[in-house]
Amino acid sequence: MSRFETTQWSVILRGQGSQAEARAALESICTRYRQPVLGYIREHGFGTADAEDLTQEFFARLLEQRWDAHADPQRGRFRTFMLSVLRHFLANEWASRSAGKRGGRLKRVEFDEATVVAAATASPEREFNRLWMLTVVDRARRRLEEEVRRGGREALFSALSAFLTEAPDAHDYAAVAQALDLKPNTVAVHVHRLRQRLRELIRDELTETVCDARSLDAEFSALRELADVDHGE
Repeated sequence: MSRFETTQWSVILRGQGSQAEARAALESICTRYRQPVLGYIREHGFGTADAEDLTQEFFARLLEQRWDAHADPQRGRFRTFMLSVLRHFLANEWASRSAGKRGGRLKRVEFDEATVVAAATASPEREFNRLWMLTVVDRARRRLEEEVRRGGREALFSALSAFLTEAPDAHDYAAVAQALDLKPNTVAVHVHRLRQRLRELIRDELTETVCDARSLDAEFSALRELADVDHGE
């Protein structure tokens, strides 16, 4: 069986009816990516309390109304789907508020996957993608830390964790090497291995949000671009 046949997004797409397995996968993947949704809503001008309420409402609607049943498997990425649904949800919310329906229940959104467009450079989309990237990297980093701890190298990870996403210089290596009583070259080897494993775990996290290898490569490239932009700022 292909690895992609058992990913959470593939399970969701495969069970676009009312299968319990698909709903459980949707709940799990939504829980992971709550922060990007919250950040997107706040960037649209909602205060903290309203943004929290709308985030909760969004996920409730997503699960109750099974918007994922309209998702196009050919589009391949859960991030793209989520961003599209968010746009529709908030457009509906603004329409409701403009009509003076404050405090009322939101209208049912008739979601049409054909309206999905590429993420714009506007602030809400950028914030959503930035927080998505940070969530993926943080989950991978936590998994790496747990692996290292299980191997009894907690002190090593603590000393080198700052170098996982930031390029160190020779002075940094020398200082850590002295603290750990290791040669600088040995420290460099450890950092290289940890970074390599982190990349593997990041790809593993992304795999759960796509349904084929091509989409995975595209998502990994997008994440790297987001990271470059974030560091550039």
